[in-house]
Amino acid sequence: MTYDSTRIFKKLARNNRLANLRLHHACLQLTADELVAPRTSFFPTIRKTLNHIYLVDLFYLDAMKGGSLGHSVFGEPEPYSDMASLAEAQAALDMDLIAFVDGLDADGLAATVQVHRGGRVQQDRCDDILSHLFQHQTHHRGQLHAMLSGTRLKPPQLDEFIVGDDAPVRKTELQALGWTETDLMFPV
Repeated sequence: MTYDSTRIFKKLARNNRLANLRLHHACLQLTADELVAPRTSFFPTIRKTLNHIYLVDLFYLDAMKGGSLGHSVFGEPEPYSDMASLAEAQAALDMDLIAFVDGLDADGLAATVQVHRGGRVQQDRCDDILSHLFQHQTHHRGQLHAMLSGTRLKPPQLDEFIVGDDAPVRKTELQALGWTETDLMFPV
């Protein structure tokens, strides 16, 4: 069997989509007031944190695709004020990230990405940017999980998507996306 250096990134992109789907499903059950209620976290509301995840995903995906939006994506820190629109925008961005990652090969992973950061351009490998992006998403989803603990809702489990043993608990999300276990575990 040959080693596919893109497989882990394909799985992480799908994990990202599944975790966001589950998280957004929970957040859609909150009232508008609950979404903006002050909470203990880096971004002091659930809505601000969800918008931040969206904007950072947009920032890095644009850079990896050769764009130069840079910090202009952060001009409006909360582009989505309602949860339904935010969930829809994040879902589209998640699918765009999956398509981007699915199009990568070993050379694409090693390619230099130009990240426009205002007065400077950061240069890093694509695989390093992807690793950072997935870590960033996980970090802030963990904060959202903690914030949801302070609501009337039970926070959703967000880490049941990578290994085969988790198959029974991700059936609902896979069905919602029209994915099979093969789509998740052995993306081509």
